[in-house]
Amino acid sequence: MSYQAPATPPLPRVLDALGVGERDIAATVPLTGGTYNTVTRVTLADGRDWVVKTPPPHTAALRYERDLLVNEVAFYTAAARAGGPAIPRVVRSETDPAAPTGAYLVMTACPGRPWHEVAPTADGGDEPRLRAELGRIVGQLHGATGAATSGFGYPAEPFGPLAPTWRTAFTAMTEAVLADAETYRARLPYPVGDIRAVLAGAAPVLEEVTRPALVHFDLWPGNLLVTGEPGARTIGGVVDGERMFWGDPVADFVSLALFGDIERDRDFLAGYAEARRRDVEFTDALRTRYALYRSYLYLIMLVETVPRAVGSEAADGTWELVAPHLADALDAAGKGC
Repeated sequence: MSYQAPATPPLPRVLDALGVGERDIAATVPLTGGTYNTVTRVTLADGRDWVVKTPPPHTAALRYERDLLVNEVAFYTAAARAGGPAIPRVVRSETDPAAPTGAYLVMTACPGRPWHEVAPTADGGDEPRLRAELGRIVGQLHGATGAATSGFGYPAEPFGPLAPTWRTAFTAMTEAVLADAETYRARLPYPVGDIRAVLAGAAPVLEEVTRPALVHFDLWPGNLLVTGEPGARTIGGVVDGERMFWGDPVADFVSLALFGDIERDRDFLAGYAEARRRDVEFTDALRTRYALYRSYLYLIMLVETVPRAVGSEAADGTWELVAPHLADALDAAGKGC
């Protein structure tokens, strides 16, 4: 993504395009916690509550990050039909960076605070119930197809048109992050060529996936909003769908148990099975696919520290946390070949 950012700050341009003036605004609050887009909560005098997202002006990014707002609009549009009230609704969007306003997304704000800030406890009954509720929501989302009938991959099409098979799409996704690793000289536990060989060797299991499902791929606690009082908490929002793609629903299990094992999350799996009307059968092939998706996400987490310019201390911390899990995931994928 490369373009000349307009001189006027993005938020006033966006609000002006929606016919919102200064007198109409009750409050604006920057929202932090993300690593890419600029996000602002805008409360209007008439009670409407919006979240406005605009992309950064910089061009240093991973290959898959081109036009991420296209992905996010696609996610909310498809998810609104399947995910219930926890899914924000798109108020208006512009995905073309060259438009007079620049690219933007305006969506309804969801209630609650990020899950990890609320820290629900098992003792109060919130944690098991919330995990089951999350399982039902994710199961419903995975039933969505929408525009997915046209193929697999990222809606923004950073690597070309959507692919006819999941194996083709996922191969392009992993090839892109490995190319980024070479471009940015990212530190990885194994040489890029060795990683490429492992991923290619395990790729035949991807042919099991024949339906492009709606995959969020960033369902860590920071993107899950929890609302309500202790003992009666519920999920108020599933947000930040910019990393979504049409693909294998198993891929969502990675961020749902980021450095853990989704097979141990019985409450989530029970809720998920309820929504999907069948249990998840953890076959050897599914576990190999799971290992491939873990590898992909961990590769992204390591490589992105370079263009993000996070600093040596943060980069070292990410390496110490993520590199062992990447090595384990690649090992699991290799054994499943």
